[in-house]
Amino acid sequence: MINVLVVDDDAMVAELNRCYIGQIPGFSCCGVASNLQQAKERLANGRPPVDLILLDIYLHQENGLSLLPELRSAAHPVDVIVISSAADAQTIKTSFNYGVVDYLIKPFQFSRFEEALSGWRQKKSLMDNQPFYQQADIDRLLHGTPAEEEQKRLPKGLTQQTLRTLCQWIDAHPASEFSTDELASEVNISRVSCRKYLIWLAQMNILFTSIHYGVTGRPVYRYQLQPEQHALLKQYCQ
Repeated sequence: MINVLVVDDDAMVAELNRCYIGQIPGFSCCGVASNLQQAKERLANGRPPVDLILLDIYLHQENGLSLLPELRSAAHPVDVIVISSAADAQTIKTSFNYGVVDYLIKPFQFSRFEEALSGWRQKKSLMDNQPFYQQADIDRLLHGTPAEEEQKRLPKGLTQQTLRTLCQWIDAHPASEFSTDELASEVNISRVSCRKYLIWLAQMNILFTSIHYGVTGRPVYRYQLQPEQHALLKQYCQ
């Protein structure tokens, strides 16, 4: 489990972030700090150790940025994602100079929040589990690949959370052939919504589409995972 510390003096925003964290599998909110002293005490406590900090800049009579040089000078093994309404160039530049891994400007959509945490987790996993690197590995850490970036862009109206739910079911039934109605019933979403995701997965060549005709002659589209695309499907299950 990845432990996340929320540092924000706005109780409502902190609670929203805590709820968002709870919606992403593998992440847990291990604490909320309303000021920098509380954040430092929680980091020093180390039970459980904090893996990631979600840091606001505008705290009551404090600047969240002042925590960053302290973390770096102490060589604390924790990463930081800034979540703030601060949008001026100097603040953002300073944040990245101190090594923040992402920066979300309030207000933001849950999909962007999820993208920030999931993207950080993927990079952390690569760095923690790979003793040596090829240039391609470093390029993927720093830039991703054009194909990966393109695949991350979902059409308007589609969300990462629902896509994950569908892909997890397909991953658990890799040899199954299914219709829109059948899958919609299995994952408990509307048929119209389910069809949009299946069409997109077919366009990405993750699913194979076949047409069957019933007694009335009405065509029924059926889908099945392309075996050679199973690894790509798993990326959307995370």
